[in-house]
Amino acid sequence: MITTEIVLVRHGQARCNAAGIVGGPRTCTGLTDLGRVQVLATAEHLAPEHATKPFTALYTGPRLRLRETADILGPALGLRAKVTAGLDGPAHGDADGRPWYDVKTSADGGPHAHPDRPWATGSDTWNGYLERAGAFLRDLIEQHEGQRLLFAAHGETILALHTLLLELRPGLQTGFTVDHGSITRWQHHVNRLGQHRWLLDRHNDRAHLDPVREQRGRG
Repeated sequence: MITTEIVLVRHGQARCNAAGIVGGPRTCTGLTDLGRVQVLATAEHLAPEHATKPFTALYTGPRLRLRETADILGPALGLRAKVTAGLDGPAHGDADGRPWYDVKTSADGGPHAHPDRPWATGSDTWNGYLERAGAFLRDLIEQHEGQRLLFAAHGETILALHTLLLELRPGLQTGFTVDHGSITRWQHHVNRLGQHRWLLDRHNDRAHLDPVREQRGRG
């Protein structure tokens, strides 16, 4: 039997993604036109599921690209987004607004490369972010036990949830691809013996985005 279910949608392509810029809280300028199309396709894909097994709540973080993603998902599904600081991405400090190429060059790699070291002055460490985000997600899931939650999320939030539920050692030099507009789904199962287990039903599901890619290719 499935009890709690967590469905995470990575935000659509943002302007900072397209430009290769660190999109922190000061400089995130929201979604591109393609990003909005991606989220619309995701919303249309989730609508029939929500009609038969409604989501309890839609959560998102404060950065503009997340809020714009939730502003598309919410009306399409009849949900009002709950914005919470606990779902914000990593703090980038002085890297906010700078090209990722320059940041990674200065830091000898991206956030994952040296997981216990900040990648810029005032930034998180990667392991520090995973610990902080994982603790928030654990508490939020406990508050909504037995419910179905939908997240408009950063890719880093999805990685933090994987680290939490798979009980991964922080700082591993392996990871997961998380594409814009993709769907990731975790389900909490209880069997006939009363044994509990989290199962990753799908990760980075983007089949619903194939028509978007095909239409863009013809454009």
